[in-house]
Amino acid sequence: MFDLAIDSKLRGCDLVRLKIGDVALNGSVRSRSTVVQQKTGHPVQFEITSRPGSRSADGFG
Repeated sequence: MFDLAIDSKLRGCDLVRLKIGDVALNGSVRSRSTVVQQKTGHPVQFEITSRPGSRSADGFG
């Protein structure tokens, strides 16, 4: 989750509102996602990167 926070540059209020479906599809981590920012109402697209040793896929399931 920490890696996602850094990579996405989303505000904390937007990070805690993320759902599994925002970052994963059919058990696989998406490469890109879009969320609507709570503060501005604007959609923000961000990439989801996988780092060696990180639990990005397992950390949400």
